[in-house]
Amino acid sequence: MIKHRGFPGRLPGTDYQFTLRRENKKGATPLVARERFADRRPPDRKADAGFVEALWLYFGDAPFVRGNLDAGRLSWLLGREVIALGDPFDPEDYDAMLQLDVARARASFPEAFDGSGHWDGSA
Repeated sequence: MIKHRGFPGRLPGTDYQFTLRRENKKGATPLVARERFADRRPPDRKADAGFVEALWLYFGDAPFVRGNLDAGRLSWLLGREVIALGDPFDPEDYDAMLQLDVARARASFPEAFDGSGHWDGSA
């Protein structure tokens, strides 16, 4: 499992996890596109925005390996702001390739692109 050094481990001041510490010996938790509803709690929305911001600052619009990125956090964005690359895509592979759909992410989370620094402890 590739570890993305320098990627934030969590949203500062919260328990919203962004990365894993170690590989699961039973295999990677499958990525599953989760439905986001309009009535999601503000802290959950802030965690999503912080994660999108971290993805943008760390990877930009380049493809990236799933590696140690948290499956739960990725699943909230999968199929919308984060797109799966590769055919066939293996949702249980730590080496699966993903990419941030910048236009869609900007539309869904404009605050992640305004430079306010959600994931670095400011805001």
